[in-house]
Amino acid sequence: MLINRMIRAAMLDPRLYEEVEHDRSATSQAMQVVIIVAIASGIGGALWKLLTLNPIDAVTGLIGGILVAVLGWLVWALVTYIIGTGVFGGTASYGEMLRTLGFAQSPNVLLIFMGVLGAIPLIGGLLRFVLLIWVLLAGLIAIRQALDVGTGKAVLTAVIGWLVMAIVIGIIAAVFGIGIPTPTT
Repeated sequence: MLINRMIRAAMLDPRLYEEVEHDRSATSQAMQVVIIVAIASGIGGALWKLLTLNPIDAVTGLIGGILVAVLGWLVWALVTYIIGTGVFGGTASYGEMLRTLGFAQSPNVLLIFMGVLGAIPLIGGLLRFVLLIWVLLAGLIAIRQALDVGTGKAVLTAVIGWLVMAIVIGIIAAVFGIGIPTPTT
C-alpha cells in the first residue's frame, strides 16, 4: 500500500493527496516516505563521496541528511499550515499538511541514483533540477488539496512556506554543523 501510494503521489494524482489528507493512519506512512527518500538521497550522496574517496563525509552526510529531511518536512508542514489557514483561509489541519507534504516527497526516491549519475557532467545537475520541479509540483498539489484552496493561493503558500522552512533549516544546520541537502525537502 505504501509503495502504491508513493507511485500515485509521484504521478501527481490529486485523488491520492485527498485520500492521505483524510486518512489519519497515513501520518506514519508519510514519515516513512520522508525517511525512505532521505535514505535514498543519503545513499546516492554517500556513493558519490565514496567515489571521491571521502568515506567519513558519506556517513555523516547520510545521518545529517535524514535529520534535516525529517526536520524540514515537519517545519515546512507547520509553516505551510499556518500560512495556508491563517493568511489564505485554507481548511487543513497540521496532520493533513504532514501527510500530503510527506507523500509529495516521493519522486525524490530517485536521488539514490545521484552517486552514479552525479559523476556524469550535466546529468547529475539535470536530475536534481527535474526532481526539484517534480517535487515542487507534487507539493503544490498536496497543499492545494489539503487546504482546499485554489492553485494561486497554493503557490503563494508553498513559496512563502518553503522560504521560511529553508531559513529555519539553514540556521539549525549551521548551528549543528549539518550539511544542507538541495532544497527539495
